[in-house]
Amino acid sequence: MGTIHSSPPIPGTGPGSGATTGKGPHAGHGPDSGTAAGPRTLLLRSLPALAAVAVFVAALLASDTSLGDIGRYAFYVLWGVLLPGTLVYRSLRRRPHTLVEDLAFGAVTGLALELAAWAVFMALGLQSAVTLWPLAVVIPFALVPRLRRHWRVRGYTPVPMGWSWSIAATVAATTGYLYRVYMDRNPVLPLTDQTRQFVDVSYQMSLAGNAKHNFPLTLPQVSGEPLEYHWFAFVHEAMTSMVGHIDLPVVQLRLMIPALVALTVVITAVVAWRLSGKAWAGPVAALLIFLVGEFNGGPAWTPFGSPQTTLMVWASISMTYSIPLLLALIGVVGEGLRERSADDPVPALGRTAVVTLVALFAVASCAAKATSVPVTLAGLALAGLVVLVRTRRIPWLIVVMGGAVGAAQLFSTAVIFNFKSYGLEVAPLSNIQALWADPMDLRSGLGQFVLVALVWFAFLLNTQLRLVGALPLLWRGKLKLDSVQWFLLGGTIAGPAVYLLLNGWNSSYFTHAGLAFGVLLSGWGYAEAFERAKLSARGRWALAAASALFTLALVWVFVVHGPGWEHRVTHAISTRNPGADSLLGAFATSATGMGPAAALAPMVAAGLVLVLLAAVGALLWWLAARRFTSLRQRGTVVLLSAALLAGAPTLVWDLRTPKWDATVWGSFPLPAGKIEAARWLRAHSDPSDVVATNEHCWSPDDFKDPEASCTDYRTFAVSGYSERSVLVEGWAFAPRVMAAGTPEFWDQDLLKKNDAAFYVPTPALLNELRDRHGVRFLFVNRKAGAESGGLAKLADRVFDNDRIAIYKIR
Repeated sequence: MGTIHSSPPIPGTGPGSGATTGKGPHAGHGPDSGTAAGPRTLLLRSLPALAAVAVFVAALLASDTSLGDIGRYAFYVLWGVLLPGTLVYRSLRRRPHTLVEDLAFGAVTGLALELAAWAVFMALGLQSAVTLWPLAVVIPFALVPRLRRHWRVRGYTPVPMGWSWSIAATVAATTGYLYRVYMDRNPVLPLTDQTRQFVDVSYQMSLAGNAKHNFPLTLPQVSGEPLEYHWFAFVHEAMTSMVGHIDLPVVQLRLMIPALVALTVVITAVVAWRLSGKAWAGPVAALLIFLVGEFNGGPAWTPFGSPQTTLMVWASISMTYSIPLLLALIGVVGEGLRERSADDPVPALGRTAVVTLVALFAVASCAAKATSVPVTLAGLALAGLVVLVRTRRIPWLIVVMGGAVGAAQLFSTAVIFNFKSYGLEVAPLSNIQALWADPMDLRSGLGQFVLVALVWFAFLLNTQLRLVGALPLLWRGKLKLDSVQWFLLGGTIAGPAVYLLLNGWNSSYFTHAGLAFGVLLSGWGYAEAFERAKLSARGRWALAAASALFTLALVWVFVVHGPGWEHRVTHAISTRNPGADSLLGAFATSATGMGPAAALAPMVAAGLVLVLLAAVGALLWWLAARRFTSLRQRGTVVLLSAALLAGAPTLVWDLRTPKWDATVWGSFPLPAGKIEAARWLRAHSDPSDVVATNEHCWSPDDFKDPEASCTDYRTFAVSGYSERSVLVEGWAFAPRVMAAGTPEFWDQDLLKKNDAAFYVPTPALLNELRDRHGVRFLFVNRKAGAESGGLAKLADRVFDNDRIAIYKIR
């Protein structure tokens, strides 16, 4: 978050160190390079970042994060990410643009270098010394004269204060949102046996714990099972814990998510500025990437996969970690495609920097999230095809960049994923066609046509409305786009297109990858429309005020009256017996029944109302512009502002949902007694020790009926909070299970031996588990089943809190 102004995070990088612009083709409008900024100027330019940091710290303190952990995390960010990454980025790029760009790209470069440092230190068994890894960068940059100059940089273009405050406000707003929906609702450690937690949190923590002790990673819930999964995010979590000496639950449940979101906001703004050459494209794109949610038309949960913000920004660490890496990759690929003029205000990075950084960010992205690199390749393919057709020459730089990105994809497919698809299969339209299915043939042809059209309308509204800012680029240029725009358009289209091509909920992550491209194009198009409007200062303030009032009105309508609106629309469908060819009838499968598309009715109805209002408003604006010339050429930017803000109420609605309880989807029991035992195990065992447990299922009522059948194998708390591998815990997320589509464990003999150790133990069996499988501890959840009385004669009971008993095999 401290990357949105000119305050130095490392020596010699602040305005007082010459961080102003010099004269020349790449200069801005500030004083000459080398002119020191005064203390007052430095303070004023630091205020936006200080404000954002203050909100960040306040959110952490309000959610019971200790000052010690906050201080250690600040050390980790500065020493373990920002310092080495910024130095390396500066050594690669040709000329400086802005300090915020150096720090944003430097932070992402640091994340990529961190992966290499982890691999080297883990492979050498030196994880206890991993805090020292930045010295591999710092020492050469301190001793080599050609590198030493990158500690102190001159020639920065000043960042407009309005730009900095806009980004700071966006960071602060996202931090406040995350505090309310995530940090405040999830204690670092469970407080009672009635505490609940989103199911994926323990699983993700278990992978991070595994990354602290194993190279390469294995599946913590099945000891020794290869982890053929995108696991780079959990290496980052592990490195945060190891370098900063911070407990993993604090990293995951407090520090990591809001910091990555803040970095995403900043890198989005920086990349949008660099690719478009328009500074104000940055704040617009940054607003759209997280703070404006999907358009739902109310509180309804939509069936188009995972939402970008209201769930996945905090529930999917891999997605949140991957987005800044993907945006940086988009930025350097787009830089290689830029068609520059002599007076270009954004200095070129240089081909060496482009090729090196493309390779670095592609490798880091390939197993951060499996969806990032394929969408990037699609964008490159479209841009390369257009350039080839236009020039009839092979675009060799595109070929080289495509080769680097393609090699990263091959590496992840073959080495990381071992050619596993994780259950994804080609099944065109399978994710949405159920919404218009008519298995009993109750609709007429016209009714079916209307329903299909409305489902597509809902899909575009929900997933793509934030991208309408790109339309001025496409319309005004009549698709005569430059190479960068073709690249962004290719990625924007490829994301949702792959989602529609494949099966399953997880394929919606491709839509999120496409969104990273789309918000850049949308911000670019909006900035151009804004420039063409040529608004006066009074006009700009009027537009800002109107946008704020429009957003407040939407929030009031959808949040306050949304539930009533939803009820009225669905009631009208189910009770008014509309004709099969009418608008309401398109959502009904029969005169009395509701089809699966009925859940979309509130969203579609709200969307149609907004379209009608937009049409009426455009007509009135056109009529008024005939009389008042000051309104001409300005209606587009007004309409775009309204369209881009239409998803704002979604996040406000999410703020009103209750804390986790038994009725919330994905909320699993996390008893304090179980976590106390797992943490004891972490403190009293060796990282190489394997644990066996008798708990393989999660129970929504915390095993009130111990005889209930075991059908949901999503239990990960033992491995997650103990940071130890478990012989067999919950295997629902194992890659081979996901690929096979069956919940059954693949080694029934091992499972039987595991359970027999608790219920019918013998000396031979315990010796076999110890000598062959490395099991040293037996973790008994008595809620799932009490252990045999004879176990205490064969193993030492070393922990017991009534709910959980832990035995150590002799």
